[in-house]
Amino acid sequence: MVEKFVPVELYDYELPKELIAKYPVEPRDSSRLMVLNRKNQSIKHDYFYNLPNYLEEGDLLILNNTKVIPARLLGKKRTGGRVEVLLNRKLPNENRWLALLGGKKIKPGLEVFIGDGSLKATVVRQVEGPLFEVELTAAGGTVMEKIYQFGKIPIPPYLEREEETIDRERYQTIFAQKEGSVAAPTASLHFTDRVFERLCQKGVNVAYLTLHVGLGTFKPIKVQNVLEHKVDPEYIEVPSETVEKIKETKARGKRVIAVGTTVVRSLESLASLAAERYEEKNLKEVWKFLEPFKGFTDLYIHPLYKFKVVDAMVTNFHLPRSSLLVLVATFAGRDFVMKAYKEAMEKGYRFYSYGDAMLIL
Repeated sequence: MVEKFVPVELYDYELPKELIAKYPVEPRDSSRLMVLNRKNQSIKHDYFYNLPNYLEEGDLLILNNTKVIPARLLGKKRTGGRVEVLLNRKLPNENRWLALLGGKKIKPGLEVFIGDGSLKATVVRQVEGPLFEVELTAAGGTVMEKIYQFGKIPIPPYLEREEETIDRERYQTIFAQKEGSVAAPTASLHFTDRVFERLCQKGVNVAYLTLHVGLGTFKPIKVQNVLEHKVDPEYIEVPSETVEKIKETKARGKRVIAVGTTVVRSLESLASLAAERYEEKNLKEVWKFLEPFKGFTDLYIHPLYKFKVVDAMVTNFHLPRSSLLVLVATFAGRDFVMKAYKEAMEKGYRFYSYGDAMLIL
């Protein structure tokens, strides 16, 4: 029987405030690593620098090479009133963005001057609530140069602090390449050159894709039935090189390991498209039909979803009642994941963006 109602309370837990990691550990790979084995339901405790110990020659690790931009822009109207422009997602039109605007009397046509005024945001239209379409224009440089000059890194609200110098470096992966995210793919923040060197020595392959993370990543599930939640669309690019590596890995019977929920969603979006396209009934064989993709995904992975390509994943500890926790629980089993979260709290693991990691095998 197919479930029609999954109460959101099943994905709730109370986290002591002191377990929210307000700052990153040093070095990056010294964060703790909780290892969950789905086959024997075991939980092991380790450190992230030992991640290669759990992977095998021929496995494929896939990472998100998106780059976080300083998307929080503080500006003023001509009248002097303050307005905060929080960029959310770039639109296809040059220099048009969806942005959350904070301030009084926000309406189409309003001009917001940022920094010394050489970056301007003009409100084009209201989309919904505080979400607006804005057009950015710059004088004396490009729009992106001005965003970097005046913007602040939009660190998560639960850190309850302002951006600091450390965030420019540490709320970014060491392999960040493609600008466009307003939140970091946090599972990738733990990687260091030495971890990559050990993976290489072991014969583990690495590939990249891009998912630009939007502010929707922090959006809690507000409906009672988890199945009725909707996630915001996010832009993904999965290049042909990565698709070929997935096919080679699967053909050899090795594992595809997604680093982070963003990579899981990207890969499963590709697999869902392939399954739809070929009406493929044997979900285990869908990988044969994967094709490169550029575009938006609003795939929501909930308890009824069947995974098609991801064999294992690396992830951080997520907010209660979040679509990210639902995704992880769908992958590893809700009871097992909630038991692991309880154990993590008992053992003092650090939670959320700057927190510790979990490997699910």
